[in-house]
Formats: sequence, structure tokens, C-alpha cells
Amino acid sequence: MRAVEKAVALMREGKDVVEAAVEGVAIVELDPNDMSVGYGGLPNENGVVELDACVMHGPTMRAGAVGALQNIKTPGRVARAVMQHTDHVMLVGAGALAFAKAVGFEESNLLTEASRKAWMNWKSRLSKDDDWLDDDEIAKDFAAKGGDLPTTKRPTGTITCLCLNAKRELGGCTSTSGLAYKVPGRVGDSPIIGAGLYVDGDVGAAGSTGRGEANIQVGGTRVIVENMKRGLPPLDAIMNVLKRVCDQTRTERLLKSKGKPNFNLTYYALRKDGAVAAASIYKGGTYAVNDGETNKHIELAYLFEN
Repeated sequence: MRAVEKAVALMREGKDVVEAAVEGVAIVELDPNDMSVGYGGLPNENGVVELDACVMHGPTMRAGAVGALQNIKTPGRVARAVMQHTDHVMLVGAGALAFAKAVGFEESNLLTEASRKAWMNWKSRLSKDDDWLDDDEIAKDFAAKGGDLPTTKRPTGTITCLCLNAKRELGGCTSTSGLAYKVPGRVGDSPIIGAGLYVDGDVGAAGSTGRGEANIQVGGTRVIVENMKRGLPPLDAIMNVLKRVCDQTRTERLLKSKGKPNFNLTYYALRKDGAVAAASIYKGGTYAVNDGETNKHIELAYLFEN
């Protein structure tokens, strides 16, 4: 809610649509209590936070992205700098960090105490035969200190922000810390143009959250925008891609007993005339919309109840 409110306020001031999206996203990137994006994001399996982000600018069709970026709290801002200052679209790893430092971003430790404890708790559960103490071995110590064990759930999370200004210009930003405890160097869909984000200045924009690998394999946001280009309403454009994801998920370990995916994926779409929609594979959740007059949560549409 704060992100879309900030983005609209900046557009009212005359700021560019991508800047508005990036600064809205930055609110979440800088929030140490959000473990899915930016500072405080959950790390890879080695305890290192690696961030992914991208931006795309509808009026010029330019884009910028960073993948596996370490030590910088606001990857969305770095992605915008890639678009503004280079002839490239994506920088990754050590190169992305070197670029960020070169254009003035400051390095910092992205692990908070909460994200470090969550990682250590995950690490302790990997094997009974390793030298890390498991929950049952350390629970008494936590209880004695009046605390609780860190969460054991392996969360995923991403933020995507799509903007449309009074001049009917479109832009967007997607940012994430990626899958918790991932293999180092793993890059999901969030920094990939056409997967985590796609903007066509003449048509609309789309973004995604959820299982990145499934989205990459269908190029989901590009297809959603193309669906809108050929006349489908935003929700129908999304549903078409969600069904495609389900149809193309054929690996047994990714399927439930009834043949449905055992993961979730959500798409968001904004058409140039201001029409919006968002939907997931499974029921549950909301998304934030600010239409310039109201700032509210809307329930996600969905394919399946559960």
C-alpha cells in the first residue's frame, strides 16, 4: 500500500514513471522486517543475500536489470542506473556490484539478525549427522531466554510495481531477494525482461511474483502484454498464461496428486487505459491498487480453490 501510494505521489509531482515505480519499490527494499525483498531478505544457502531486480520504460522501451547483486540494499535503483548509464540491459554478480559502486551506491551488510537466525535454523535442519544443533537440541536454550525459534518455513516473495501516469506513459519495476536458501548464483524471473516484468508503451504492463522458474519457462509477462495487444482484457490475458503454466508443468516433483502444480504464481497487469487485474494459480491474497483517488487492496482472482 505504501509503495503504490508513493509511486502515485511522485507521478503527481511530474516524476518519470520508472522513477515512481522504483521509489515505491524502494520502501519495501529498505524495510528490514520484509524478508523477501532487499535489506533483510533471506539469503542463499551460504548465508549471503543476493538480490534481483529490473525496470522497463514504456515510452522508450528501454530496460535495465541486475541479478545476484550483493551488498546493495536497493537493487531496483541499480537496475534503473543500468538502464540510464549503460548500453546494456542486465548486469550480474560481481559485475553488477562493481557497477553499483562506480555510480555511487554504498555497500552494506544485507543480513538482519532476524534473517540470519532464520538461515541458521534452516541450516541446522539439513541433516541429523552434521555438527549443527537441531531444533530439539537448542529449543530449551531459546525458551530459557524467553524467545521463540526462528521460522522454518521457506518463504518466497517479490514486489512488482506497475505505473501509469496522466500522460498515459507506462513503466514498472520488479525486485526480490529470490528463493530463500537458494543455490548461490541462482537467478529467478524477477530481473528477466519478459518474465518478471514487461512493459509495452503502446499496450500495457505486466509483472509477476511466485515460482520464478515456472514463469521463465513461459515468458509469462511478455505473453500477457501480447494477449492484451490482441484484444484480451487484462484478467483474461493473465488467466491464459496461468493455464499455460499449469499445462506445461509436467515434472512429477512439481505436481500434486491431482496433476496440479504444487507451487503458486501470480501475475499483475495494467493496461494503457487504466484497467487492472491480478490473478494466481491458487486462491488467496490481495494486491494493492492506487487509482489516483483511492488506495486499496483487491482480492486476487485465481484458477483453483486450493
